[in-house]
Amino acid sequence: MEAAPTGQRSSHQSVEKGRSRHKIPRDVETDIAYLYEVLPQLSQIFRIIDKIGEGTFSTVYLAEAQMTDGSRRMFALKHLIPTSHPVRIAAELQCLTVAGGTENVMGVTYCFRKEHHVVIVMPYMEHQTFVDIVGSLSFEDVKHYIFHLLKALRHIHKFGIIHRDIKPTNFLFNQQRREYSLVDFGLAQGTPDTQIELLKVVKAKAHKGGGSSKMVEESLGKQKLVPLPPNTRNPAILSSTKAPAKRPCPPSRIKHSKELLGLDKAPRSVFGEKNINGTNSHKPGTDKVEGLLLKTKREEVIPRKIVSSKHRSVPVRTPLNQKPKAPAVSPMLTCNCFMTDRVCNICLSRKQQVAPRAGTPGFRAPEVLTKCPNQGTAIDMWSAGVILLSLLSGRYPFFKASDDLIALTQIMTIRGSRETKEAAKTFGKSIVCCRELPRLDLRILCETLRGLRSWDDASLPAEFQASRNPAEVKPDAGSPAKKRISSGSLRSIAELQEMGWDKAPDDVYDLLDKLLDLNPATRITASMALQHPLFKNMTL
Repeated sequence: MEAAPTGQRSSHQSVEKGRSRHKIPRDVETDIAYLYEVLPQLSQIFRIIDKIGEGTFSTVYLAEAQMTDGSRRMFALKHLIPTSHPVRIAAELQCLTVAGGTENVMGVTYCFRKEHHVVIVMPYMEHQTFVDIVGSLSFEDVKHYIFHLLKALRHIHKFGIIHRDIKPTNFLFNQQRREYSLVDFGLAQGTPDTQIELLKVVKAKAHKGGGSSKMVEESLGKQKLVPLPPNTRNPAILSSTKAPAKRPCPPSRIKHSKELLGLDKAPRSVFGEKNINGTNSHKPGTDKVEGLLLKTKREEVIPRKIVSSKHRSVPVRTPLNQKPKAPAVSPMLTCNCFMTDRVCNICLSRKQQVAPRAGTPGFRAPEVLTKCPNQGTAIDMWSAGVILLSLLSGRYPFFKASDDLIALTQIMTIRGSRETKEAAKTFGKSIVCCRELPRLDLRILCETLRGLRSWDDASLPAEFQASRNPAEVKPDAGSPAKKRISSGSLRSIAELQEMGWDKAPDDVYDLLDKLLDLNPATRITASMALQHPLFKNMTL
């Protein structure tokens, strides 16, 4: 979403002032020089200022460009990894061009391509990092945040787009101007009736050659960008008239995003500190909930039939008019690994089930974790519910698991084991748990984690005690209600009351309950959520 013209100049000045205060690291300068080298046309239009984001599939840079009216504007340049499939790139661009630019959804300005390098140009929106503000938002801020997120989801769902990666880093938020923008459609999928042609199920032969790239270039027609004056271009590019020497791609570096780097300053998350965030090793007895078994096989293990060299079986010739039959498991054989710690040969020989799993850990819906083949827009609504859970509890990230099994266990700790098993049956899955977990009251849970309730009065399961850091709780003095400090947000009761958290209505927790519905068939949709009583005084 592009900023309003009245705020563009102030936004540009604040960005420039902030960027001038720090020196760009050497490795970032190397990456910028490499980007200029592989896409020389960028240096004629943009002055790249800094790297502002880096993920698995792309890197985002902040750049300045001069417009036809003489003004200068900031843009975000998203450089996709060279191994991205052309159809996937074209599908992301089509999502931005068809559904973007309105209703809190990011639009696209232009796209540069040379060989296998692609850069998507989008308007830059100045925003705050979620981890830095999650504990300082008032209840009204939270209500507006989730309202505008639901508006964006309703908009893209109308086009039949499943975002698949809804999380705070993909929903930009400017707290001062209350501006919002949903970004990153790199993992998007289409519903059966999607209006995005490239998200439909098509044959691979329909996308051979450069057809998709040509379609992308034609769909981004008119330009509003003009070449920068020579004295404002990148000095490294203009220092020599010779063609730049070809250099290899900068070595891959494992970097954390700004949001992850700020976790040390943020409230501790509810799950993951003790048993998950350390090493990958898992000792018996460290989890309160263990023995949870899914009736699925391990995909990593490939069954192999061992045949003795002395007794080889003679191959049976198949008649020419008869097709060979695939080996099948005898229906008389029964599985004998149920409720054990191993996988038997019968289970290993079963056909593998394939289901989409794309998304960020901690925000995946139960149907994604259990590999349900039929997934729809409801998975985005679950992710929105996890965001609201973080906003109401003041804890981010709320869920943090090392694998899908632990992630499902954490969900059961909140929503109940019996409810989870019943919901799984509706989409053809069976879950076994060695211990019954009660369903928690979401209001009591969030108010306790935020500090509005005493831990002694909450009667929460032992799993949540690990999220309470005694060093962060100051001893009470005087009135406990006024001096008690929240282990989550480190704010006093008086401060929380000033922010309106003591007056949060039951409606917000009712909406949270509907967003975190374990059954995707009954989970609330974005259109229905916007009609919720919580938003009765807000304009759609």
